[in-house]
Amino acid sequence: MLIVDSQIHIWQNGKMSAHHRQIPTYSKDDARAEMKSAGVDCAVIHPPSSLGEAVNTLAVEAVRAHPDTFCILGHFDLQSPDREQIVARWRERPGMLGFRFTFNQPQQKAWWTDGSLDWFWKACEKGGYPVGLLAGGQVAALAKIAERHPALKLHIDHLGRSGGGTGVTDDAAFADLKDALALARFPNVAIKMSGAPSYSSQPYPYKNIHGYLKQIFEAFGPDRAFWGTDITRMPCSYRQCVTMFTEELPWLKGRDLERVMGGAVVDWLGWKRPAA
Repeated sequence: MLIVDSQIHIWQNGKMSAHHRQIPTYSKDDARAEMKSAGVDCAVIHPPSSLGEAVNTLAVEAVRAHPDTFCILGHFDLQSPDREQIVARWRERPGMLGFRFTFNQPQQKAWWTDGSLDWFWKACEKGGYPVGLLAGGQVAALAKIAERHPALKLHIDHLGRSGGGTGVTDDAAFADLKDALALARFPNVAIKMSGAPSYSSQPYPYKNIHGYLKQIFEAFGPDRAFWGTDITRMPCSYRQCVTMFTEELPWLKGRDLERVMGGAVVDWLGWKRPAA
């Protein structure tokens, strides 16, 4: 079974937000070693937006060295004067399959609804670029984007929750889950089941949130639900992030398990891996 992590970060000589490992560098080699220990075959690199655009280059270097292991959802300054040309030439860089944005800065909140990114959604729809979004709390806005751009592939991070590091766990973390589940009605919207352990205050295997994972899976199905970790902020080992899904969810098995653990995200992103 191909196991693909739908989200990891790598960085060099930088400082990540407090809920990530407080180390200056987490390199491609660090990631590969940890992935190997957990039985993870490959991963989608999300260059940390808080560290600027230089981390895109770091991710490209990782892909050049290990094209069978990594691909990238990158980011750039959406207000750049050259923004449309940047999008048009995005795939010229090795491994760049699409985009991922968090819109977590105060000045970016309005972008969800003020129309300033209409050009971007249109360009990604036309170019066939999948877009990942940290969309917790912005479900209504995302629904409108998905409806207006039916050929645009959108996937929402971290179970549709508000992101890691908030300290909200257990039932409180899933209080508005029904809103995220409603997005499943759009065939162009998928969800990353990433970061699951961080939303439980219980020890492994975090059984108190398994019911929520099942609801998400049943809503989106095996072809639009992607396992992942965001490993550098997880409260458990990489291997436990894997086995939480492969061994602890009795309702996830067979083809469904294979799709969630890797096959679905590879297809969604259009990742043509050079190695079988």
